[in-house]
Amino acid sequence: MSDIELYVLPGCPYCAKVTSKLDELGLDYEAHEVPRSHDQREEVEAVSGQTGVPVLVDPENDIEGMPESDDIVEYLESTYAA
Repeated sequence: MSDIELYVLPGCPYCAKVTSKLDELGLDYEAHEVPRSHDQREEVEAVSGQTGVPVLVDPENDIEGMPESDDIVEYLESTYAA
């Protein structure tokens, strides 16, 4: 089982891009839905230093709060693709 966590906002196309890649690679992950208002996103800000989503956490590989969907997808491909 993986310790991967993903901070997402429902309806966010960037988040959907990352969840699609996680599903494509068959990776288990825990999704955390963040509030719509950036002012209420304390949890994701504590993890990544910013309030945007998606944000990936992968403690097994020392990833503590990676933002930006393109960077996350590239990381997942290079780390988990067969």
